[in-house]
Amino acid sequence: MNLIIDVGNTFIKLAVFKDSVLVSKKSVQKKDFFNTLSLVSEEFVSIKKAIVSSVGNFTEIELSKIKKKFPVFVLTDKAKIPFKNKYATPKTLGVDRIALVASAAVQFPKKNVLIIDVGSCITYDFLTSENDYLGGAISPGIELRYKSLHDFTDKLPLLTPEIPSGLIGNTTESSIHIGVIQSIVLEIDGYILLYKEKFKELTIILTGGGAHYLVDSLKNDIFANSNFLLEGLNYLLEKNNTC
Repeated sequence: MNLIIDVGNTFIKLAVFKDSVLVSKKSVQKKDFFNTLSLVSEEFVSIKKAIVSSVGNFTEIELSKIKKKFPVFVLTDKAKIPFKNKYATPKTLGVDRIALVASAAVQFPKKNVLIIDVGSCITYDFLTSENDYLGGAISPGIELRYKSLHDFTDKLPLLTPEIPSGLIGNTTESSIHIGVIQSIVLEIDGYILLYKEKFKELTIILTGGGAHYLVDSLKNDIFANSNFLLEGLNYLLEKNNTC
């Protein structure tokens, strides 16, 4: 069994795979991570190795605690990957994006694939049918947009994200929900249209913790897969298995 540890900006995900099958997934705040790690270790005693992918603040001391339990592969830009990386600054490419593209390369070979990950940021990553990763785009995520409206104005409230029920807001709260969510829907549909104009037979993947706010409103045909990143990390652990 493999343990996948995905350290994000807000939450840490722990997933257990048996071969390529996801058997357990948990998402916790950082303060609860090590307690949850102990519980997962006790429940799945067959875990043999782990991968750590971190875009958040994860220290060497915290990493060393995990290494006391399992052999650990830490994902970096030096990892063996199943695609040709043509990003102009590969050292700055986030490990989460590396895992997403790896997942696309393995699951959709010889396809033009646009991966849209809705997290703290919204990332767009494009892999060609020739297996070339060209890059993509980064824009503010859902909660970041809500927070910016509150932080950079005097009177707008800080709201919890919510799927809007209509097109026209008749209160400040409903106007914010519509403005944030609908603007992202239009952004994503717009990006997809631009890609479709340039690349034929485009496969679109929607993933990330905020995807459920958007999936029913998007006009385009997409594959919604909340585990796409975790599946990529599991593959990369196997491909870079030095344990």
